[in-house]
Amino acid sequence: MELLVARKITKRFPGVLALDEVDFEVHSGEILSLIGENGAGKSTLIKVLSGVYKKDAGEISLNGEKVEFHHPADAFKRGISVIHQELNVCDNLTVAENLFLGYEITKGKAKNNLTSVVDDLNMEKKAQELLEMIGARFSPQTLVRNLSTAQRQMVEICKALTRSPRIIFMDEPTSSLAVEEVKKLFEIIRMLKDRKISVVFVSHKIDEVMEISDRIIVMRDGKRVGTLYKNEFDADSIIRLMVGRDIEYFPHVETKPQDVLLEVRNISWGNRVKDVSFNLRRGEVLGFAGLIGAGRTETMHLLFGIKRKEAGEIYVNGKEVEINSPQEAIKHGIGLIPEDRKLQGLVLRMTVRDNICLPVLNKISKFQFVLDEDAQVKVSESFVQKLSVKTPSIHQVVENLSGGNQQKIVLSKWLATDSEIIIFDEPTRGIDVGTKAEIHKMIRELAVRGKGVIMISSELPEILNLSDRIVVMWEGQITAILDNRQRMITQEEIMYYASGKKKQNERNT
Repeated sequence: MELLVARKITKRFPGVLALDEVDFEVHSGEILSLIGENGAGKSTLIKVLSGVYKKDAGEISLNGEKVEFHHPADAFKRGISVIHQELNVCDNLTVAENLFLGYEITKGKAKNNLTSVVDDLNMEKKAQELLEMIGARFSPQTLVRNLSTAQRQMVEICKALTRSPRIIFMDEPTSSLAVEEVKKLFEIIRMLKDRKISVVFVSHKIDEVMEISDRIIVMRDGKRVGTLYKNEFDADSIIRLMVGRDIEYFPHVETKPQDVLLEVRNISWGNRVKDVSFNLRRGEVLGFAGLIGAGRTETMHLLFGIKRKEAGEIYVNGKEVEINSPQEAIKHGIGLIPEDRKLQGLVLRMTVRDNICLPVLNKISKFQFVLDEDAQVKVSESFVQKLSVKTPSIHQVVENLSGGNQQKIVLSKWLATDSEIIIFDEPTRGIDVGTKAEIHKMIRELAVRGKGVIMISSELPEILNLSDRIVVMWEGQITAILDNRQRMITQEEIMYYASGKKKQNERNT
């Protein structure tokens, strides 16, 4: 039975046809995956179907009745909930307050007016019931800021359940989750299906899509290009539909690591980074693996001057340096592509040109306070072309680009600095397979050119395929440094050390 039906949905933005007469349907009680490259139109379609955007053409029916959503609240009231990739929670409110924000339960007969009194006990009771339903083990009185990413996602799921939804859209729900947390999420999704709630699962991870889905709809360049059912699932076919071509993976090129470019000795920061030592050579990719919260990102923040180390030493090209700010890190030839591109990597309201040129303004200025606009155009256009950024022009506001193209802008920004040491923190999170292959190729090419590359990734196949050596961390400590030049290390071996087991005599090998 078709629960939601959309026909010939069209949506335009300045210079972009985001949705081109797209047909879309959700069956009652199914797990449907919506996939496609970044910029294919997936998020735009979800926003049209949930009332965030107004469609330019087409029609939407819910339970056979034609509907118009002018606001997300309209869709929410009709049983359509969305869990966005960037979790939409209020850190300083409790779990219960987050669940009923805007729909508070009040005491007495007075409802939704200035004399209403919020019924905290009743909200906490109902919040507890929802938390128990999905197997969450934290209190409705807990402040959300004290929860992990996976727990925050549970809060979002419970929030979606407060209005007895019939359809829940989940946009990249596993992008920040560890392996065990993904398993738990899949259990929750299957439980929702058993309760006749339809789930639309958006992801770039083909293996996850094939595992969880009853049906897959594939989009490309704003159009629906294919539908696959369970017995038709095949990774190569799915990728071919997504990108319209066979993906060319960058063959592994054996580099010969040269002299030590970066040496870190016993750096510490509270209980997040404890006595960490390693080195990085020119021409190598040094992977950092570990569970979420292991201290990998915090270690890189110390190297880049976002946080100040409390102990230890950092050497660049054999010379000890003090790095107390990102500006000092950049002066010493260190660049950082951060984990969260929207919060840490971009100024969303600025243009493509201005974002790319931010770290190199001093290099492209005519005088101390006069920017060379011709140089800005030349630099930004060269990287847009080099990285195949899909944008109407370099004057487009970055906020209007897809996630994958935003990530390419962050990469362009730091490649423009021509840094000797480049740190990639989760470089392919939320990125489609085509863009991921391009970024992998770029990382290996940087190593071939003699750069030193550090890469943090929660995707073990990515770590294993790209890294020459692998640093494994657990609770702020290094438990092993593994030589992966022969590509003989296994996922099981990494997980063994990521769980706290220590390998002896491996430091700085």
